[in-house]
Amino acid sequence: MRIPHASRTVRASVLLAAALGVAMTAGACSSSSASGGSGSASSSGKIDAVGAENEYADVIGQIGGQYVNVSAIMSNPNTDPHTFEASAQVAAEVSAARLVVQNGVGYDDFMTGIEQANAESTRKVVNVQQLLGLPITTPNPHLWYKPTTMPAVAAAIASDLESIDPSHASYFKANLTTFDDSLGAWSTAIAQLKSKFGGDAVATTEPVADYLLQAAGIDNLTPWAFQADIMNGNDPSPQDVAIEQSLFTQHKVKAFVYNQQVTDSLTDSLLTLAHQNHIPVVGVYETMPTPGYDYQKWMEAEVSALSNAFGSGVSAPTL
Repeated sequence: MRIPHASRTVRASVLLAAALGVAMTAGACSSSSASGGSGSASSSGKIDAVGAENEYADVIGQIGGQYVNVSAIMSNPNTDPHTFEASAQVAAEVSAARLVVQNGVGYDDFMTGIEQANAESTRKVVNVQQLLGLPITTPNPHLWYKPTTMPAVAAAIASDLESIDPSHASYFKANLTTFDDSLGAWSTAIAQLKSKFGGDAVATTEPVADYLLQAAGIDNLTPWAFQADIMNGNDPSPQDVAIEQSLFTQHKVKAFVYNQQVTDSLTDSLLTLAHQNHIPVVGVYETMPTPGYDYQKWMEAEVSALSNAFGSGVSAPTL
């Protein structure tokens, strides 16, 4: 059961305050010991970095390579990121980081609270929402499914790492080039999906993969109000539920794009309805499935699953 967005914000503030109360001393000590002589690296000689979500942590690791010590705050594909509760350990981890990447758009506000409580002038923070010039009111926070997001994030990471550790600037630049080149297979797969199945329709539970669907020209027939209600833990209106159910019973869609990380009795009933009407299911995730995936392979796998659903009627409920 989800907590509506406004309520989540209040509850997260209370939990975060408690976590910070425990972690302030540890965070301050971590920042001091991590800075070393230059204020840029941990005692291991590596730059401590944190990604609020593991997809961002993965990209930090790809760009920073051997010169970063990176961790992810949210990485469990079996939990709901929207109801994440920051702990004292998380607060200390973020406080000690020299580089932080967070999503923004209200998705991971706990990160900002920790950063502000333990201000560090040399800490680099990449807020993806702000990097892309998006307002805080952006309705769909799942920015990593937008094909233009990660190239911008990777470039910002490389720039910040170069600022923190100028001696390895050429290394970070080379890794950025490698990363950008590696996204070519995903771009090609999206273009092929659009060419073959652009205009085909799907139903969804939430707007998790909406940016990807839009890039591929796939028509999402689920009412936005329904998606937003499920995302924010609200009960959709009976009218929207009826519309959603009709997409399956009247065979208006060729696939059901189902958020694997957030389920309840309503979404489970829709999954059953899709199976009963022989509509293939494609599972999508809010955090990167592990092990076996990096960001690129994850996105390619989602496109492949969609292509197989449209072309062969094959379900891929999990990756």
